Amino acid sequence: MAGVILFLALVALFLILGIMLSRGKWSFLIAGFNVMSKEEKEKYDELALCKFMGKFMFIIAFSMSLLGLSEVLKMKILFDAGVTFLIVSTIFVVIYTNTSNRFEKKK
Repeated sequence: MAGVILFLALVALFLILGIMLSRGKWSFLIAGFNVMSKEEKEKYDELALCKFMGKFMFIIAFSMSLLGLSEVLKMKILFDAGVTFLIVSTIFVVIYTNTSNRFEKKK
């Protein structure tokens, strides 16, 4: 039961993060972006970056909900699906954000 409560808390946390980032708030939580100088931050489209990371937080929340459901329903397939979805989406996000200059402001 404690595991289910933990997963619910994590899902709620990532949903809140997703909502706030999707609105363009809390950009200071994005690793790397928060330590840039003001001049360096001006080169990037902060709203687009926040919205993208917000979507990723929703994906993490969905993965965590699958993990929690696997605990409740005792279905290993849900656990496997949640872990696989989390790993694949994380790899995608790392590659997507680090290739090309997707989040730089257009001049």
